Amino acid sequence: MKRAERRAEARAGEQSRALARAVTGRRVTLVGLSAVLISFMTLAGISTALLMTVRPAHAAATAAPVEESVVRYFPASEVQAAFDKGAVLLDAGQYMVHASRRDAAGKAEVHLKDTDIIHVLKGGATIVTGGRVVDGRPTAEDEIRGASIENGTTRHLAEGDVMVVPNGVPHWFSEVSAPLLYYVVKVR
Repeated sequence: MKRAERRAEARAGEQSRALARAVTGRRVTLVGLSAVLISFMTLAGISTALLMTVRPAHAAATAAPVEESVVRYFPASEVQAAFDKGAVLLDAGQYMVHASRRDAAGKAEVHLKDTDIIHVLKGGATIVTGGRVVDGRPTAEDEIRGASIENGTTRHLAEGDVMVVPNGVPHWFSEVSAPLLYYVVKVR
């Protein structure tokens, strides 16, 4: 195996473990998000073995039938309307699904409790992760915003890309090819 492939596999493993920590102990998140997580993990090339490491702790929870009222369906017209303005499709407490839209760069952000799973559908962006938030200020409980990030890692996101940003990691869309349309699943 080439060195670059080993590094990519190690990063995917780190992301899988971070995601496992984010969902462990959260019955609703695991039951409600398992199909979404499998889709995102498959797109990101992350091993779906993560669910096997999480499931044993939740065997009793997942063995019981889940009521149909838990299932949520969003017709394409609702999804498109959400992307037109950028909106939350679902807030289930332990997780949220955002139909996000950016037409310009944003502020640097740190979510102290939420892990962001980002899937780009249209457009592209330059995102900076890690480092230190410049002029960071709390804007809500467990949320920090700032002007930018210094000493972070810069990456380009393109259509089809998936990124997992664990809670506590600063991130900033420093440049955007508008419109940038992307799903964000926030896992608490």
